[in-house]
Amino acid sequence: MTKYPLIDGHNDLALRLRMHFKNKLSNFSIHDNSNFATDIRRLAAGHVGGQVFAAYVLCTAQDKDAVRLTLEQIDVIRRMCTENPEMELVTTAEGMRNSTKIACLISIEGGHSIDSSLPALRMFYQLGVRSMALTHNCNTPWAESSASLYPNYQRKNNSLTDFGKAVVNEMNRLGMLVDLSHSSWETARSVLKHSTAPVLFSHSSAYAICNNVRNIPDDLLLLLKENGGLIMVNFYSSFVACSHNANVSIVADHFDHIKRVIGAESIGIGADYDGAQGFPKGLEDVSKYPALIEELISRNWTEEELAGVLRLNFLRVSFYLFLKTPTPFCPALSDLHSFIS
Repeated sequence: MTKYPLIDGHNDLALRLRMHFKNKLSNFSIHDNSNFATDIRRLAAGHVGGQVFAAYVLCTAQDKDAVRLTLEQIDVIRRMCTENPEMELVTTAEGMRNSTKIACLISIEGGHSIDSSLPALRMFYQLGVRSMALTHNCNTPWAESSASLYPNYQRKNNSLTDFGKAVVNEMNRLGMLVDLSHSSWETARSVLKHSTAPVLFSHSSAYAICNNVRNIPDDLLLLLKENGGLIMVNFYSSFVACSHNANVSIVADHFDHIKRVIGAESIGIGADYDGAQGFPKGLEDVSKYPALIEELISRNWTEEELAGVLRLNFLRVSFYLFLKTPTPFCPALSDLHSFIS
């Protein structure tokens, strides 16, 4: 992990900053805060070299003030990552690869944040956003959620509308990762068939191990493999064990299953710290990642496979997308190998 510092695909610290400190960083110690699962001290202990921080606002903000609230969450992530010398805000795959600090990447968790506006999506890109989940726990007018917690935009047999396809097209063009965690299986299936660039599930696990609809069934894993995308495994106990009683071994079972179905090169880590409540014994916070790697080593995962899981697989996917200018791009395979090595 010293040689291949981890890039984690999903962390909700910004949500905790809003809930508990109203985004006032002066009232929060990011270096050492045992009330949350994430701080700089424990990120360093966990060998984290890159973290995707989510800008998330509640589904109740949809059609109201979601855009403004999302701007405020982007602002707090930017300030957190530029005002602390141990962290660095990056917007390109090259920046993520070369950073010697804790590299911060910004994502948006939930398409309701753009208020069905492609100009808003483009402005979020200009502010540094490089990934967006199409839904959270509510439908948007153009994509379906895996959850049924909210009555918003209920419909049948319309998993991705024409506007939804336009959102995917624009994200492909800009160089933003399309994130399918929280999307319904039908929406995910539509996107995987439509997207011209690799996509990811930033914090999802294997349905075959835990039959929660937030997890990904094998047929979608196979489509993801064809797409060239990535599934970053979630650690939340309810998603890995379908109960509150989980441990490192059951998390490793998800890695083993996905590896059997589509190969280690399609796997990353998206633990969901400070988003979910309740993590496996031995994986309680961001300092604990080495426990999982030790477990995978004991299961005969190779250094090459683990290097991919830790960071190289994410760099491979982001290499296609995180460009300094939104231009169509298709790197030669030799360039790709040179880049991630």
